[in-house]
Amino acid sequence: MRWLLALLLSTALIAPGLADGDHDRARRAREAGQVLPLPVILDRVAQDFPGQVLEVELEDEDDRWIYEIKLVQPGGRLLKLEVDAADARVLKARGKHREREDH
Repeated sequence: MRWLLALLLSTALIAPGLADGDHDRARRAREAGQVLPLPVILDRVAQDFPGQVLEVELEDEDDRWIYEIKLVQPGGRLLKLEVDAADARVLKARGKHREREDH
């Protein structure tokens, strides 16, 4: 069920961040095996960085596909990860605590 949710989120979260041409390039890269599927990326990231995914973007940076993932860890820590889309290596991890709002 988790992979299904991730798959649904991948379409909803990645597509808005890409222009039509970029979306086609990302799809071709995925079909060519240059980009791992988002569920695979999220499973691997969750091993070291558990939390709720807020946003995912797939960007082509200097001919290298990078997933930018924003998530909230238990306790409210916000993390921004840069993950190599080809092999799921976490390239950068930046985080900060946010103040909790009581509702």
